[in-house]
Amino acid sequence: MRYFLEFAYKGTNYHGWQYQPNATSVQETLTKAISTILKTEIELVGAGRTDSGVHAKQMFAHFDYDLEIDVAYLSHKLNSFLPKDIAVLDFHKVHDQAHARFDATKRTYEYYIHTKKDVFESDNSWYNQHELNIAKMNEACKILFNYIDFECFSKVHTDVNTFNCTIFEANWTRVNDRLVFTISADRFLRNMVRAIVGTMINIGLEKISLHDFIQIIESKDRNKAGFSVPAHGLYLTKVEYPYITDSSSQIAD
Repeated sequence: MRYFLEFAYKGTNYHGWQYQPNATSVQETLTKAISTILKTEIELVGAGRTDSGVHAKQMFAHFDYDLEIDVAYLSHKLNSFLPKDIAVLDFHKVHDQAHARFDATKRTYEYYIHTKKDVFESDNSWYNQHELNIAKMNEACKILFNYIDFECFSKVHTDVNTFNCTIFEANWTRVNDRLVFTISADRFLRNMVRAIVGTMINIGLEKISLHDFIQIIESKDRNKAGFSVPAHGLYLTKVEYPYITDSSSQIAD
């Protein structure tokens, strides 16, 4: 039987989701925990990979297990066993060919910026005290919808076959002293969100124009785009599947 594990984590102490040979990852920590409790070797396949220091409010991974799972019991046991910065949210029974990575139809990220120094936000949000033109940054968001090739915002030398992504949503909002950038797409390239945010910061600072932003996208050149903002302000907030409609309940196959 195949199950989707739904979980969240604070990425500060981890070198991303994916296994690393000489560093602690979320995948390694979760795999060891669930294998120990189920007393069998479990292989977790994640919905994607997040970089070192990036957080996830909702993430999924699939695994196979021969027996029916007692969701309440296993969730409790795992949360007692796992470190405080990883939390199991739910388990979903799915069909045997369901795939956490390839079946995801939409992913949503948020990037948090606090504009006044806050000692309690230092690990959870990026501090940027400069005045930004949010209206222009939202105009730049609209430009993203006109394109699908975002090679200019991708890390170089990555093992992808295409740089095409369909963006469904992109916008900036302000809540008191916090700025939030929200973006949804069918897929994301490595470092894509952080590079987009860094480029839009330059628009907000009026260092580059909206016309420059268009030229950057059309250049397909990472060197022409803006800096990559720090990882600790980035959150994967939602992953959507056609067969999981309510994250608070189990989904049968």
